[in-house]
Amino acid sequence: MKRILIAECKQEVSTFNPVPSGYADFMVRRDDAMLAYHRATHNEVGGALSVFDTRQDIAVDTLYSALAITSGGTLPAADFKRIATEMIDSLHAAPPADGVYFCLHGAMAVTGEDDPEGFLLQQARATLGERIPIVASFDLHGVLTDRILQHCDAIVCYHTYPHIDFYETGLRAAATLLKIMDGAVKPVTARVFVPALVRGDELITASGAIRHPVQAAQSVEASPGGLSAGLFWGNPFTDVAALGSNAFVVVDGDIARASREAVRIAELFWRDHTRMRVPLTDMVQATQQAKSVKTGTTILVDAADATSSGASGDSNAIVRALLDADYRGSVLAPVVDPAAVQAAFAAGVGAVVHTTVGGALDPARFRPLAIEAQVRLLCDGQLRSESFGEVWDAGPSAVLQAGAITWVVTTRPVSLYDRTLFYACGQDPRHFDVVIVKSPQCQPHMFREWSACYIDVDAPGATSANLLNLGHTRCVRPIFPLDAEVPFVPTVQIFSR
Repeated sequence: MKRILIAECKQEVSTFNPVPSGYADFMVRRDDAMLAYHRATHNEVGGALSVFDTRQDIAVDTLYSALAITSGGTLPAADFKRIATEMIDSLHAAPPADGVYFCLHGAMAVTGEDDPEGFLLQQARATLGERIPIVASFDLHGVLTDRILQHCDAIVCYHTYPHIDFYETGLRAAATLLKIMDGAVKPVTARVFVPALVRGDELITASGAIRHPVQAAQSVEASPGGLSAGLFWGNPFTDVAALGSNAFVVVDGDIARASREAVRIAELFWRDHTRMRVPLTDMVQATQQAKSVKTGTTILVDAADATSSGASGDSNAIVRALLDADYRGSVLAPVVDPAAVQAAFAAGVGAVVHTTVGGALDPARFRPLAIEAQVRLLCDGQLRSESFGEVWDAGPSAVLQAGAITWVVTTRPVSLYDRTLFYACGQDPRHFDVVIVKSPQCQPHMFREWSACYIDVDAPGATSANLLNLGHTRCVRPIFPLDAEVPFVPTVQIFSR
């Protein structure tokens, strides 16, 4: 029997979010608990397990998983040290292995450590030795570093945005690991850094310009000798030294081919990079557009406060703009505000509370908004996502009705890239005139396909698509769109073991 170890550590961070993450923001599972969770969830580890299950000569040990409840701010060094120590200790305690699969994200940020995923892989390599093959999967919003590539035999990343290929990414990672373990291939990786930070609809892989480099990567993977290929377009909100975009190709032994294909993918990406920006509408104009819609639902996209991208979730800025514009329609708005939830629980369902909402976590950007509201619903905030069946924990949560505005208030942020929170709190977005969606991109059927009007709003927040206003200080310069003149000459780096 050959033995494969599986470990996981995933979080996406905005370093512009002033609220630090903590160890308590991670769901930590070990051994059988980790296995049971991933057997029931359509994600990367679930996909990998389904591949390993087809081999009777393979035994799998699911060792350790630290899965962030949602994205957030920078993780303090002590909290990361605890996670890293627990993960590496699990590797030390594991039986001898023939291969390792790491499920990572790539856009963590830790105080004093710009490359936490690279650190974990380096420590794992020191623990396991140089000869054991390691394959790691990543979100395409990851920051791809030299250290990651130095300590992996191969990497795999998502191809889709919005992300719908979690499971398929696990399938590809597992298949690649088995080929290496079987001695069928000797992987070589080529990487090309691209000085660009991109956002917007052109990144929708089903329809946007990004589909061209992504399809080029997929064609490599589908070809003889092709193992993995893809495009990291980084997380613009994780301001670290290695921030940027990267094309990579992993093939069996052919350095020249890997280099050629990585350059091709990078050049296809660069060709259209200036189109990859969000046309934002300022809040005053957005509210006027909403007022002009007579029937149907207007979606006001507040990607600047996207909790799935690392924002604090406590923005009330768009609601304030609607109130200032004397908007009279019904509004559905999510917000993170622990004190407002506590007030609602103290009052009870049906009671009227005087409280504030918003501005509880990021007071430099948002001011608390005073409301008089009826408590319509209270719940524990334990959710299972509409999209992939993942377990989310919003903490105690409340629905507060303040005139025409329905606030869905949570104790802690959770991902809002689908309708899970709204549905779990008894609110159907289709029944409102305006819905504030705190996610840069959702699958089209979630909101866009049925909305009467869909507006990307230029609002304040730690994950604003208006990148020039965020205040990057650490990433490489020049870089698009932060600088006016950005040259790009493809330079290939080769990694092999």
